Amino acid sequence: MGTRVVLESAEISRALTRISHEIIEANKGVDGLVLVGIPTRGTFLAARIADTISRIEGRDVPVASLDVTMYRDDLAHHPTRAPHPTDMPVTGIDGCTVVLVDDVLYSGRTVRAALDALNDHGRPKAVRLAALIDRGHRELPIRADYIGKNLPSAKHERISVRLAEHDGIDEVTISSDAAEGDRA
Repeated sequence: MGTRVVLESAEISRALTRISHEIIEANKGVDGLVLVGIPTRGTFLAARIADTISRIEGRDVPVASLDVTMYRDDLAHHPTRAPHPTDMPVTGIDGCTVVLVDDVLYSGRTVRAALDALNDHGRPKAVRLAALIDRGHRELPIRADYIGKNLPSAKHERISVRLAEHDGIDEVTISSDAAEGDRA
């Protein structure tokens, strides 16, 4: 199969704009809203969503970054990634509606780790989940509230999200040549 592009820059932008509108609608505005990105690319996506929401609503939305590396339950099976800094709002998250933002929702294990890590930073009123890509294959009972694109895939396929801030280009690709244990 090789590699094929499934989302290009304009499609990613449209998906994030739609997610932004859905978040505003579900939250009935931006009061008490905090976007929390899961590094690496989830942090960039959270910032983009916050920018879009700010343009729509005329108010800034706090953006945070939450490293989940040491909260993962699969560290023995996957090489440890270098931890990223966690940067939470100075005002905290107690009583807020937190929207966790990640690039690809797959097994649900990253989100479970994020929920554990989030508990160390306060008690939000509610936690929601936004993912640019939902590829299925859940191992835990976790689902996204806001999805950019459902992308059914085989377990051996690799979904790669590339963002300009980190990779120099915006695109999502799917490939079948992933090495075992090297899938998103």
